Amino acid sequence: MQKLLTALFLFAISASQLFAGNYTIDKNHSEVSFSVTHMVISEVEGNFSDYTVDLNFDQNDLSNFSVETIIKIASINTENEKRDNHLKSPDFFDAAKYPDMIFKSNKLEKTDKGYIAHGTLSMHGISKEVSLPFKVTGPIKDPWGNTRIGIKAVLEVNRQDFKVKWSQTMDGGGLVVSDEVEININAEFILNK
Repeated sequence: MQKLLTALFLFAISASQLFAGNYTIDKNHSEVSFSVTHMVISEVEGNFSDYTVDLNFDQNDLSNFSVETIIKIASINTENEKRDNHLKSPDFFDAAKYPDMIFKSNKLEKTDKGYIAHGTLSMHGISKEVSLPFKVTGPIKDPWGNTRIGIKAVLEVNRQDFKVKWSQTMDGGGLVVSDEVEININAEFILNK
Protein backbone atom coordinates (compact mmCIF):
# COMPACT_ATOMS: atom_id res chain seq x y z
CA MET A 1 0.00 0.00 0.00
CA GLN A 2 2.83 2.38 0.90
CA LYS A 3 4.47 1.75 -2.49
CA LEU A 4 1.19 2.50 -4.27
CA LEU A 5 0.73 5.78 -2.39
CA THR A 6 4.33 6.76 -3.12
CA ALA A 7 3.87 5.95 -6.80
CA LEU A 8 0.65 7.97 -6.97
CA PHE A 9 2.32 10.90 -5.20
CA LEU A 10 5.29 10.84 -7.61
CA PHE A 11 2.93 10.58 -10.58
CA ALA A 12 0.94 13.58 -9.35
CA ILE A 13 4.11 15.64 -8.99
CA SER A 14 5.44 14.67 -12.41
CA ALA A 15 2.04 15.25 -14.06
CA SER A 16 1.81 18.72 -12.58
CA GLN A 17 5.26 19.51 -13.98
CA LEU A 18 4.18 18.44 -17.47
CA PHE A 19 2.66 21.83 -18.11
CA ALA A 20 5.19 23.99 -16.28
CA GLY A 21 7.44 26.07 -18.50
CA ASN A 22 7.52 28.53 -21.35
CA TYR A 23 4.50 28.82 -23.64
CA THR A 24 3.91 30.07 -27.17
CA ILE A 25 0.57 31.66 -27.99
CA ASP A 26 -1.60 29.97 -30.63
CA LYS A 27 -2.81 33.10 -32.44
CA ASN A 28 -5.24 31.08 -34.58
CA HIS A 29 -7.24 30.42 -31.41
CA SER A 30 -6.63 33.63 -29.49
CA GLU A 31 -7.91 37.20 -29.46
CA VAL A 32 -6.98 40.48 -27.80
CA SER A 33 -10.07 42.67 -27.94
CA PHE A 34 -11.58 45.72 -26.28
CA SER A 35 -14.91 47.48 -25.86
CA VAL A 36 -15.96 51.03 -25.06
CA THR A 37 -19.35 52.59 -24.47
CA HIS A 38 -20.52 54.75 -27.35
CA MET A 39 -22.92 57.64 -26.70
CA VAL A 40 -23.91 56.08 -23.35
CA ILE A 41 -26.17 53.48 -25.02
CA SER A 42 -24.09 50.82 -26.76
CA GLU A 43 -20.77 49.00 -26.80
CA VAL A 44 -18.32 49.31 -29.67
CA GLU A 45 -15.84 46.47 -29.92
CA GLY A 46 -12.53 46.02 -31.66
CA ASN A 47 -9.37 43.98 -31.56
CA PHE A 48 -5.64 44.04 -32.21
CA SER A 49 -4.32 41.53 -34.74
CA ASP A 50 -0.58 42.04 -34.22
CA TYR A 51 0.78 41.08 -30.81
CA THR A 52 3.29 38.82 -29.11
CA VAL A 53 3.11 37.10 -25.75
CA ASP A 54 5.99 35.54 -23.82
CA LEU A 55 4.52 33.42 -21.02
CA ASN A 56 6.24 31.35 -18.35
CA PHE A 57 3.78 29.56 -16.05
CA ASP A 58 4.06 26.91 -13.35
CA GLN A 59 1.03 26.51 -11.10
CA ASN A 60 3.22 24.98 -8.38
CA ASP A 61 5.84 27.72 -8.32
CA LEU A 62 4.32 31.16 -8.75
CA SER A 63 7.72 32.81 -8.35
CA ASN A 64 8.64 31.51 -11.82
CA PHE A 65 5.69 33.27 -13.46
CA SER A 66 6.31 35.95 -16.03
CA VAL A 67 4.38 37.39 -18.93
CA GLU A 68 5.21 40.13 -21.38
CA THR A 69 2.71 41.18 -24.01
CA ILE A 70 3.47 43.63 -26.80
CA ILE A 71 0.52 44.88 -28.85
CA LYS A 72 1.04 46.84 -32.05
CA ILE A 73 -1.36 49.79 -31.94
CA ALA A 74 -1.41 50.09 -35.75
CA SER A 75 -3.15 46.69 -35.90
CA ILE A 76 -6.32 48.06 -34.28
CA ASN A 77 -9.47 46.92 -36.05
CA THR A 78 -13.05 48.00 -35.35
CA GLU A 79 -14.29 47.04 -38.83
CA ASN A 80 -14.55 50.72 -39.74
CA GLU A 81 -11.53 52.14 -41.57
CA LYS A 82 -12.34 55.77 -40.84
CA ARG A 83 -12.73 55.09 -37.12
CA ASP A 84 -9.57 52.93 -37.07
CA ASN A 85 -7.56 55.74 -38.67
CA HIS A 86 -8.94 58.18 -36.09
CA LEU A 87 -7.96 55.81 -33.26
CA LYS A 88 -4.41 55.60 -34.67
CA SER A 89 -4.17 59.39 -34.93
CA PRO A 90 -2.79 61.82 -32.30
CA ASP A 91 -6.39 62.35 -31.11
CA PHE A 92 -6.24 58.88 -29.52
CA PHE A 93 -3.29 56.44 -29.52
CA ASP A 94 -0.89 58.33 -31.82
CA ALA A 95 0.37 55.02 -33.22
CA ALA A 96 3.17 56.66 -35.21
CA LYS A 97 4.73 58.13 -32.05
CA TYR A 98 3.72 55.37 -29.60
CA PRO A 99 3.54 52.16 -31.65
CA ASP A 100 3.30 49.64 -28.78
CA MET A 101 1.10 48.86 -25.81
CA ILE A 102 3.09 46.68 -23.38
CA PHE A 103 2.17 44.73 -20.28
CA LYS A 104 5.02 43.25 -18.24
CA SER A 105 4.37 41.33 -15.03
CA ASN A 106 6.37 41.57 -11.83
CA LYS A 107 4.36 39.30 -9.49
CA LEU A 108 1.68 36.60 -9.58
CA GLU A 109 -0.97 36.12 -6.92
CA LYS A 110 -3.27 33.08 -6.57
CA THR A 111 -6.88 33.76 -5.57
CA ASP A 112 -10.06 31.70 -5.06
CA LYS A 113 -11.16 32.72 -8.57
CA GLY A 114 -7.86 32.18 -10.39
CA TYR A 115 -4.80 34.41 -10.53
CA ILE A 116 -3.84 38.07 -10.60
CA ALA A 117 -0.81 39.20 -12.57
CA HIS A 118 0.54 42.43 -11.11
CA GLY A 119 2.68 44.49 -13.44
CA THR A 120 3.19 47.58 -15.57
CA LEU A 121 0.97 48.61 -18.46
CA SER A 122 2.58 51.11 -20.82
CA MET A 123 0.88 52.96 -23.64
CA HIS A 124 0.90 56.42 -25.15
CA GLY A 125 4.15 57.22 -23.32
CA ILE A 126 2.64 56.53 -19.87
CA SER A 127 3.33 53.56 -17.56
CA LYS A 128 0.96 52.55 -14.77
CA GLU A 129 0.87 49.67 -12.30
CA VAL A 130 -2.17 47.45 -12.94
CA SER A 131 -3.56 44.16 -11.68
CA LEU A 132 -4.74 41.73 -14.35
CA PRO A 133 -7.07 38.98 -13.07
CA PHE A 134 -7.15 35.82 -15.18
CA LYS A 135 -8.29 32.20 -15.18
CA VAL A 136 -6.42 29.19 -16.51
CA THR A 137 -8.13 26.18 -18.09
CA GLY A 138 -6.38 22.94 -18.86
CA PRO A 139 -3.87 21.58 -19.32
CA ILE A 140 -4.92 19.23 -22.09
CA LYS A 141 -3.04 17.15 -24.63
CA ASP A 142 -4.06 17.95 -28.18
CA PRO A 143 -4.21 15.29 -30.96
CA TRP A 144 -0.63 16.15 -31.98
CA GLY A 145 0.85 15.56 -28.53
CA ASN A 146 1.13 19.23 -27.52
CA THR A 147 0.27 20.43 -24.02
CA ARG A 148 -2.16 23.37 -24.13
CA ILE A 149 -3.68 25.76 -21.61
CA GLY A 150 -6.28 28.47 -22.04
CA ILE A 151 -6.20 31.88 -20.40
CA LYS A 152 -9.07 34.33 -20.06
CA ALA A 153 -8.40 37.79 -18.66
CA VAL A 154 -10.41 41.00 -18.37
CA LEU A 155 -8.93 44.37 -17.43
CA GLU A 156 -10.70 47.73 -17.21
CA VAL A 157 -8.59 50.84 -17.65
CA ASN A 158 -9.36 54.53 -17.78
CA ARG A 159 -7.89 55.86 -21.01
CA GLN A 160 -7.50 59.31 -19.46
CA ASP A 161 -4.88 57.80 -17.11
CA PHE A 162 -2.75 57.20 -20.22
CA LYS A 163 -3.49 60.61 -21.77
CA VAL A 164 -5.64 59.14 -24.53
CA LYS A 165 -7.71 62.26 -24.13
CA TRP A 166 -9.96 62.87 -27.16
CA SER A 167 -13.43 63.46 -25.81
CA GLN A 168 -16.68 64.99 -26.87
CA THR A 169 -19.71 65.63 -24.70
CA MET A 170 -23.23 65.17 -26.01
CA ASP A 171 -25.98 67.70 -25.42
CA GLY A 172 -27.42 65.50 -22.66
CA GLY A 173 -24.08 65.44 -20.86
CA GLY A 174 -22.83 61.93 -21.68
CA LEU A 175 -19.56 61.21 -23.46
CA VAL A 176 -19.44 60.15 -27.11
CA VAL A 177 -16.69 57.67 -26.14
CA SER A 178 -16.43 56.43 -22.56
CA ASP A 179 -13.25 56.91 -20.56
CA GLU A 180 -13.46 53.31 -19.33
CA VAL A 181 -12.13 50.70 -21.73
CA GLU A 182 -12.52 46.98 -21.16
CA ILE A 183 -9.66 44.85 -22.48
CA ASN A 184 -10.41 41.15 -23.03
CA ILE A 185 -7.84 38.44 -23.60
CA ASN A 186 -8.92 34.97 -24.69
CA ALA A 187 -5.78 33.02 -25.44
CA GLU A 188 -4.63 29.49 -26.08
CA PHE A 189 -1.01 28.56 -25.37
CA ILE A 190 1.19 25.63 -26.36
CA LEU A 191 3.92 24.44 -24.02
CA ASN A 192 7.32 24.66 -25.68
CA LYS A 193 8.99 21.24 -25.88
